[in-house]
Amino acid sequence: MHPAFNLSRRTLMASAALSTTSFSTLAQTRTLLRISTPAVPDAWHAKMWTVFRNTLEKSAPGEFDVQINLNASLFKQGAEPAAMARGNLELASLSPADLAKLVPEFSVFTAGYMLRDPAHQQKVFNGPIGAELFKAVSRKMDVTVLSTCYLGTRQLNLREVRAVKTPADLKGIKLRMPGSKDWLFLGNALGATATPLAFGEVYLGLKTGTIDGQDNPLSSVRAAKFHEVTKQIVLTSHLVDSLFIAISNKAFNALTATQKQKVSTAAQAAAAYNNDNNLQEESQLVEYFKKEGLQVTTPDVAAFRKTVQTVYQNSDYAKVWPAGLVERINATQ
Repeated sequence: MHPAFNLSRRTLMASAALSTTSFSTLAQTRTLLRISTPAVPDAWHAKMWTVFRNTLEKSAPGEFDVQINLNASLFKQGAEPAAMARGNLELASLSPADLAKLVPEFSVFTAGYMLRDPAHQQKVFNGPIGAELFKAVSRKMDVTVLSTCYLGTRQLNLREVRAVKTPADLKGIKLRMPGSKDWLFLGNALGATATPLAFGEVYLGLKTGTIDGQDNPLSSVRAAKFHEVTKQIVLTSHLVDSLFIAISNKAFNALTATQKQKVSTAAQAAAAYNNDNNLQEESQLVEYFKKEGLQVTTPDVAAFRKTVQTVYQNSDYAKVWPAGLVERINATQ
């Protein structure tokens, strides 16, 4: 072998090794952001994480390694807050029920008729009330809430057509609710007889008459095909569901001020994408269900709100709510 060729070959190998080392070093300096969510791929609150990653990569190219884990594949639903506190997880979408476990006053948002609609939701959480509660979340749970996501508005879905104007009109209705005491309390507060049943059993329960109705956002009604075994949707709008994009304080505090701003902006972009698409889908679903032959009716929502809020305020739930909080939520315009 010619000496010059051998020297050239050694130079190329050394350059390649240097490049590999540089790439490895670069990869190691990227900040790891692991995301855990139980959301299925087709859900808007799953797709929003891709928006988060893309927005962050555009504003901070090469600075972050964003790893999205759907279908509760990294941590099961409800286990995320503990994982974030341990430092095993950076980001998750947390529910009001998740937050209420360690910040009891947050349970006000698991109650019926506390939020009127998606616009009211955003004003409450982006205003002074949200700032106060999120500060308590940071202190007690060691996570920072970055943005608020609209998950959908829960409506009633009945097996048989019924004239429903006030909660009294739901007397005797066996209304399927998720099995926890919080959900069952809400179902009874609506005037029905709350009946626990696993989600996977709801379709057959409606078909056979084991239950008379169920409650879910309209998108869930279509996805689970409940409209095939029901005849009416009552637009009670009794619960405006929320999710909060949150990051562990350990991860957030390790960022520079500029990085914090970019991560926050990416979370807001993700929430906006989720919110806009959920609202657009819901606006189309009312007409879809009408075309499918269902009666879609609107009750006296003010009467429902007054009745349900009174039930909650006279219950043990209200004992952990700060004085005047419900009135402040109601007054937010």
